[in-house]
Amino acid sequence: MEKKTVGKITRYFEKIGVAVLELSGTLKTGEKIAIEGYAGESFEQTVGSMQIDKKPVLSAKKGQAIGLKLSQPVKPIAQVFKVME
Repeated sequence: MEKKTVGKITRYFEKIGVAVLELSGTLKTGEKIAIEGYAGESFEQTVGSMQIDKKPVLSAKKGQAIGLKLSQPVKPIAQVFKVME
């Protein structure tokens, strides 16, 4: 299983389970991602929905910041990878 860096978490809103992800690559809904924190915590999930400025989008590109619903809490600075199967 190959992983490609796609960005980093800059903020996490615990009450709604949404993270702000600054992209260093492209990302689309339906793709599988792995999130790895600095304290060794990690998990994988499929991208279900993304938003830019509170509007749903199906894809985002390098340089954009997106809101991403996560299945688990995460801390800022966590790295996000696209999982290539």
